[in-house]
Amino acid sequence: MSVTNCITEYYKCPIRYAGFALTGELSAKSGYFRFGEDTLYGQFSGRQPAVSPTGPLWDALQDVHLEDGTAGLPFDLSQVVDSLRFEMYAEDWRNGRASSALVSLYYFLRPILPVAVRKHLQKMRLRGWEKIPFPQWPVDRTVDNLLEHVLLLSMRAQNLKQIPFIWFWPEAASSCALITHDVETTLGVDLCRMLMDVNDSFGIKASFQVIPEERYHVTPAFLQSIRDRGFEVVVHDLNHDGNLFRDRRSFAERAAKINAYGKKFGATGFRAGVLYRNQSWFHMLDFEYDMSVPNVAHLDPQRGGCCTVMPYFVGEVLEIPVTTTQDYTLFNILNDYSTTLWQRQIELIMEKHGLISVVIHPDYLTSERARDTYDGLLAHLAQLKSEKKLWITTPGEVNTWWRQRSKMELVEEDGQWRIEGMGKERASIAYASERDGRLVLSLEAAPSPVSSR
Repeated sequence: MSVTNCITEYYKCPIRYAGFALTGELSAKSGYFRFGEDTLYGQFSGRQPAVSPTGPLWDALQDVHLEDGTAGLPFDLSQVVDSLRFEMYAEDWRNGRASSALVSLYYFLRPILPVAVRKHLQKMRLRGWEKIPFPQWPVDRTVDNLLEHVLLLSMRAQNLKQIPFIWFWPEAASSCALITHDVETTLGVDLCRMLMDVNDSFGIKASFQVIPEERYHVTPAFLQSIRDRGFEVVVHDLNHDGNLFRDRRSFAERAAKINAYGKKFGATGFRAGVLYRNQSWFHMLDFEYDMSVPNVAHLDPQRGGCCTVMPYFVGEVLEIPVTTTQDYTLFNILNDYSTTLWQRQIELIMEKHGLISVVIHPDYLTSERARDTYDGLLAHLAQLKSEKKLWITTPGEVNTWWRQRSKMELVEEDGQWRIEGMGKERASIAYASERDGRLVLSLEAAPSPVSSR
């Protein structure tokens, strides 16, 4: 992806407004550096970036040059964005090393381990998570901040007062929210109807991630009972044994089975068990979208995170990232039965007009306080829908919209802008402008002309 495409893919703005250039030859190795307040990872022009995010980091803003309508950057913007989204900084997970003898033993014993034992083992393994400096907890918005910052630099270089773009969500929604339910056991299957009743009481539909093999018997009647009520079915791993990404060969074999289940279930989406992942292998999945990548993974067995609150494409697969803390983690690792953390994460996501993606397991809503917490979350989302125009939908709908938006274009005719492409009737023209040194996004044009030239 070129530098220009990186910006136009995110904002869907006319290509002429994205004026960037690389200032010099890049370093042989990738590493960490700063860009204002954000930590980035990638190659750098003129110096070798740091090997760790904890040491002194060079601020790349010192090497930015604005000249002749172009913002000169000391790094390849698209390479940096890809390095963050695709977790290239988390090298240990890139080549199928997400499994070990201890991991295999844990998942062998997991079905017979009570939650009290499991959470004790998990807390031991996750010790020190709060000291991890990168990505940023509780929501990492590095990619979104970076693209805002460089678009602002381009505006300054071209002496632009505002730039039109296609708004992120349909019907001018401020942000988007998804509820997703991973069904892990027979108990979870039995609780799905109750969970659909709860969701419907708030007017919120969701997706149910169903494990095809070993955990429970998946009947056509069960899948149809979900769809009949307007909920979605997503394939969840193969058998949830923690070994899906053990090595490339076994992943390819399992992916073939998973793809067959996708066709059998009529599912267009996938999520891996425990959010294990290797994005460079996603092309072997025959699904339109994936939901396996967390925004920030401090409290997941596989560390890392995509550092964005927006969907993005991994080849032909749309990644719909998990952007909030999972219910199991909240209840059993953090010992928190309030919605305080969720509400803080939602606030941070909505500041960027991003995607709120929540994972709730029916298996863990067995206690009254857990159900009360979930009710509190749904009530909060319903309130945001009413007061802040939050779009609460399902992952399949997000996939449809994001693919349509990716093919839309802004066309100028006689000084007026219009949107062309399938789904344009739901799309809105928005504007980026500068206020107090920061990029401001608005669905209304400023009274000043597009250019001050």
